[in-house]
Amino acid sequence: MNCTQQTEVKNTVESTAKNWSRFGLRSELLRTLDRRGFTEPTPVQAEVLSLEDRSGNLVVQAKTGSGKTLAFVLPLFDDMTQGERRPRVLVLSPTRELALQIAREAQWFGRDLGIRAASLVGGMSMETQTNDLRQGSAIIVGTPGRTLDHIRRGTLDMSQVHTVVLDEGDHMLDLGFREELEAILNAATNRTRTWLFSATMPDEVLSLAKNYMKTPTRISLCSERVQHEDIAHRVYLAPERRRIDGLVNVLLWERPQRTLVFCPTRSDTMTCAEKLAEEGFAAGTLHGEMTQRERNTVLGSFRQGRTAVLVATNVAARGLDVAGVTHVIQMGLPDGLDTFVHRSGRTGRAGHEGRNVVILSPREAGRFRSMLRGTDVQVEWLPVPDAEEIGRVGKTAFEETLLAENPDAAMIAWAEELLGKSDDPASLVAALLGRTTHLRRSGYSLAEELERETNREKNRRFEDRPDSRNGRSFGKREIGTYSSGRSGGRTEMRGAVMRLEKGRSDGWDVGRVLREVCIGLRVNREEVGSIRLREDHVLVELSPLAEKAFEKEITEFERRGLVRSSGASRSRGTTGNRREWDRRA
Repeated sequence: MNCTQQTEVKNTVESTAKNWSRFGLRSELLRTLDRRGFTEPTPVQAEVLSLEDRSGNLVVQAKTGSGKTLAFVLPLFDDMTQGERRPRVLVLSPTRELALQIAREAQWFGRDLGIRAASLVGGMSMETQTNDLRQGSAIIVGTPGRTLDHIRRGTLDMSQVHTVVLDEGDHMLDLGFREELEAILNAATNRTRTWLFSATMPDEVLSLAKNYMKTPTRISLCSERVQHEDIAHRVYLAPERRRIDGLVNVLLWERPQRTLVFCPTRSDTMTCAEKLAEEGFAAGTLHGEMTQRERNTVLGSFRQGRTAVLVATNVAARGLDVAGVTHVIQMGLPDGLDTFVHRSGRTGRAGHEGRNVVILSPREAGRFRSMLRGTDVQVEWLPVPDAEEIGRVGKTAFEETLLAENPDAAMIAWAEELLGKSDDPASLVAALLGRTTHLRRSGYSLAEELERETNREKNRRFEDRPDSRNGRSFGKREIGTYSSGRSGGRTEMRGAVMRLEKGRSDGWDVGRVLREVCIGLRVNREEVGSIRLREDHVLVELSPLAEKAFEKEITEFERRGLVRSSGASRSRGTTGNRREWDRRA
């Protein structure tokens, strides 16, 4: 290392120390921050570290990608005793991926302090996790379900846990984990503080905070409806039945370096990834039915750049932090504003710019505009690029690359030799271009079909338009509405009514019903409508997406005795749906 390099390193270390030492952090943490390349705190980290008293309850609202993990990891380690071996801090996260990422950060910062971190997540060996706990881990990071399993088995001792951190609290409640969270919080009998970190604060989160957190300090660095300044939003309109072809065109047009594509269901992700692979894109899938080993392999390939496109369900919408994601692409109408925000938050992270793309059909465009009404999200609306446009731009880019080439002497000698053998230099160049460019993809011709579909949408019959009194009318079929419970608005529901053969007498409540349905069908709570709980059964209204998932999972529901094997548990959403609902309820 020369003198200049030594000076640069010294300046970097001094800058890091200066930026972080003002918070009074211990030297071991400052050294780790320097090694990890964290030169200055993000706003949420600075706000939490600046608190004069961090011994009480804390509620922090900050957007995704803002550095919430270090905002609680640093002060936790700063307060801990060096070499601590008993479980003192429990961090709960909604997904395996996020829990494992937090555990990795905790291991980094605990290394110089002699403090171990253990991860308790599903899909991984219970025995291995038990051994990690026995060896002594002061910080426990886990998902609610697996953590509660360890508590009930007696392998996780909660008697010394003084701090519980709820990370992405809104998403844990979305997934129906309220009962698990309450059981875990109740098991932490010596808990002196609870910290809640979340990007949004719906009523369910506020209710949980009210029940378990007395007089918390509140920090809010974002509004749920504020434009993320580092993310540019763009909507491409594509024909409804050729959405994946539209995705191919968008990828060829945008030329992203690393892309995360969100699809509604597991089968959609697989179909989409297969299509992209056929088109020559290096694509992988991530969904809820994969084992932890499969997930780790796919995420490792994506992080290392071997896979340029990762097609995922909402399992990856929260907590997945992969550096260098330039584009997020959402296929179809998002479930709601929260889903849109959290998906888009996978790009534009840590001060880097990103682009969030939504591919919609003309029919979905109006509903998406309604979803964004009242927000300050700025969206650019465009028709999906057509093959002709892609080919023209690709040709220009190819020419620029070709003209910028600096061939070596051997190639120049060969070119001169070929020119000497040819009577027509233009034909020779044309032949070479044909050989070189025949593999260049130009996508699909979608412009005419998109125009026809757009015109049909504009000329829809009056009865197919939104009706403020009765939801929507589709000819003679009356479709009811349901309240999503997220924004107080009314949301269209055109699926089926499912009857579960459990009720109050079986100890079920609305929260358990919602959790069983969401987990069993692998859908978000927005896909579940009204829930009518009775003594011996419950009626659950499903969206079309949830109904489709139920058709695939009905055997499992029958096996568990949740629905009758005769199929009588389903009531199609046809004429008289509401009367049938009232009669059966």
